[in-house]
Amino acid sequence: MEELIKVYLLKTLFQTMIQVNNLTKQYAGVKVLDIENFTINKGESFGLVGNNGAGKTTFFRLILDLIRASSGTVLINYEAVNKSISWKMITGSYLDQRFLIDYLTPEEYFEFLSNVHGLSKGDLEKFYSEFDTFFNGEILGKKKYIRDLSKGNQQKVGIAAALMTKPELLILDEPFNGLDPSTQIRLKNILNEKKNDPNVTVLVSSHDLKHVTDVCGRIAVLDKGRIIHDITTSKDTLVELENYFAV
Repeated sequence: MEELIKVYLLKTLFQTMIQVNNLTKQYAGVKVLDIENFTINKGESFGLVGNNGAGKTTFFRLILDLIRASSGTVLINYEAVNKSISWKMITGSYLDQRFLIDYLTPEEYFEFLSNVHGLSKGDLEKFYSEFDTFFNGEILGKKKYIRDLSKGNQQKVGIAAALMTKPELLILDEPFNGLDPSTQIRLKNILNEKKNDPNVTVLVSSHDLKHVTDVCGRIAVLDKGRIIHDITTSKDTLVELENYFAV
């Protein structure tokens, strides 16, 4: 009972969504990620930037318990992700096309997800309505399997699916990749709405420094598996990041 009270007080006082403790990942003896202690609070819109091979996707995959850490822990809502499933009910994520069931049509895929999450037919119709502009007439009613869609349209399906249940924690890896300019702007509008919602925590990685500064209130730079900068976004952040990566 005392332990439950302690956990409740921690949740109430500090409102931490993600806590990373001494997290490492090695492949063939090479350490590709090494983060000692790191916290992302509830309601934060957090951006992760870094060059290829910096460890961004590895970090997100560890948060989502898709791979096992070599050492350390990731906690969501104060529960270790590798020892609990409760965090999955509040999390929406899309990292790449492997998240899709590509032999289904988009409609079949969304209906499958709505059944998994216990959504009603009305909820599904509302979802279609809310994402009508984002889909831009290119996703629904085309009688195509997801595998036959363009990479950009597959990206739209995955991002929309991650948002379908209105998650408290949203994790997107390179979400702007493959999207046309109009869809990039629509996605930025969606993410900025989430940014202004204190009940939603957003994690976004991107190679596009402009996009990430537009949609994130806090940005971390990952370099060779280590977080070397942790910045609160301001009017000067884009220039700071451009100067860092120009060296």
